[in-house]
Amino acid sequence: MLRGGLLVAIATCVALAAARTSGSSDDIQELLENVDLRYSTDVFEDANLDVPELITKYRYPVETHTVTTEDGYILRMHRIPHGRDANNVPNQKKPVVFIMHGLLSSSADFVIMGPGSGLGYILAEEGYDVWMGNARGNYYSRNHVRLNPDALLSTAFWQFSWDEIGNIDLPTMIDYALEVSGQERLHYIGHSQGTTSFFVLGSLRPEYNAKIISMHAMAPVAYMANNRNLFLRALASYGDDIESIARLIGIGEFMPNSVIFTWAGQSMCRDEVVFQPICSNIMFLIGGWNEDQHNSTMMPAIFGHTPAGASVRQFHHYGQGITDRGFRRYDHGSRISNYRAYGSFRPPNYDLSKVTTPVFLHYSDSDPLAHVNDVDRLFRELGRPIGKFRIPQRTFSHIDFIYGINARELLYDRIINLIKAMDANAFDEVNKIIESTEQ
Repeated sequence: MLRGGLLVAIATCVALAAARTSGSSDDIQELLENVDLRYSTDVFEDANLDVPELITKYRYPVETHTVTTEDGYILRMHRIPHGRDANNVPNQKKPVVFIMHGLLSSSADFVIMGPGSGLGYILAEEGYDVWMGNARGNYYSRNHVRLNPDALLSTAFWQFSWDEIGNIDLPTMIDYALEVSGQERLHYIGHSQGTTSFFVLGSLRPEYNAKIISMHAMAPVAYMANNRNLFLRALASYGDDIESIARLIGIGEFMPNSVIFTWAGQSMCRDEVVFQPICSNIMFLIGGWNEDQHNSTMMPAIFGHTPAGASVRQFHHYGQGITDRGFRRYDHGSRISNYRAYGSFRPPNYDLSKVTTPVFLHYSDSDPLAHVNDVDRLFRELGRPIGKFRIPQRTFSHIDFIYGINARELLYDRIINLIKAMDANAFDEVNKIIESTEQ
């Protein structure tokens, strides 16, 4: 078993090393005809624009804000302060919604599908001041006051998991968004790891519960005992070996944003190319199978922005949760290291009872990363769970929460209605929404 584990670890590290290399390709000039304007006027162009350029292209206001964490990570946030077609008065104080992306993703998740479909645009049109965070290590937050993410034979920059993202990054970004907007509280929406990091925040920094009006967890991930993702389950068995070898050869980053992915998306994943079904299958392998919500035309744009990079340790931390079937802080691998970090020989559990923000969980039956049984356990242990909402389409899966064709009708509209009800203190309306939804 050990030999097999080492082989998997070495193979993974080779893949990590390969992912760090960047390729080049000729500029692709071909334009798609008859693209649904809800999504994109040119998927190839959108693949090559960064988030501020993308938002500007679709004539929405955009701001880029930079904050530095207490441990030196430089994070970028993207803000859509008002709508384009509605609620479009500049410099008008609006309620704030902070959105946080998942693993290997970025703020691009909430705009890449275009006006009318991207959650960031939809919220801006509904009258919200939209702030989109970027976790340390992703494409937009790949800087530090002294550490170099590309340093040879050093992984110092990458020695973090989603523990630090929740404990340090989120409070830094939330405080900044509140200060700039002039608001005292905000609404939080997270997807996947964006929910994990929030539960870390509420557990380790419980004072921040008072700053959150409501939290909406799309595909909530805390407990992973029933996780069905093949890659993460393999990593759970060999995670210690993989991280040790990766550190030994100086690799701390996994799947950074690269022109290789952009090239592959435009050359192999576009419409009418024989390899496109392979690209679809890769997405299904990672985020669950659902052809009903899959817009294959958008894959060139998606692969231009995703993956956006993460640390090896973020994956390892999830793997530990699968193995021990709990939700606890990162295990540093030795009793001494854990004692230095936590004052105990074993990593402590996150105390979910301290998460007293009103929490709404939005989940699906076919999500391989947020199994129904794990979502139920999370709901029972939260300090103030308000509602648990099953997506009415049975095949709806993990990536459909951000890329799904009908995500607005199946999910976003309900979240917005709940946010509006919470803003109005209309708890009877909240209860009506809960009662009208299949739990």
